[in-house]
Amino acid sequence: MTSYWLMKSEPEECSVDDALAAKKSTVPWVGVRNYQARNFMRDGMQVGDGVLFYHSSCAEPGIVGIAEVASTPYPDPTQFDPKSPYYDPKSKPEEPRWMLVDVQVLRKIPNITLPALRARPELADLQVLRKGNRLSITPVEPKHWKAITGKK
Repeated sequence: MTSYWLMKSEPEECSVDDALAAKKSTVPWVGVRNYQARNFMRDGMQVGDGVLFYHSSCAEPGIVGIAEVASTPYPDPTQFDPKSPYYDPKSKPEEPRWMLVDVQVLRKIPNITLPALRARPELADLQVLRKGNRLSITPVEPKHWKAITGKK
């Protein structure tokens, strides 16, 4: 069964345009350093799952693309690179702490901003709209996926 996810990226780190310009419009989702978000990628995501590509920490945060999970989880190489801002000296190649999946952007959409999401009653319980939600990856219920994308 297909699952759905909202995945946040700062546009200066990796924008939807960057992803579309990448080979096969696919990017590795590097840099996740929250255990719950990591567990979603490691334990919950499957190839073909739907992804709402969300720009965060920018002038107009919101959903800017429709994507899908394009790989099984594998170790995030940035955890082993001392020059990376995501370096984790406690993580070892034989026992990696941090995993990632590849995400393939299928299409860019007009930005559905936070105020626009909040204005839709059918999205009132969308996890990204909950007070205090700071996770970079959150599950999306099928009813929310359908309301946003128009597809099951």
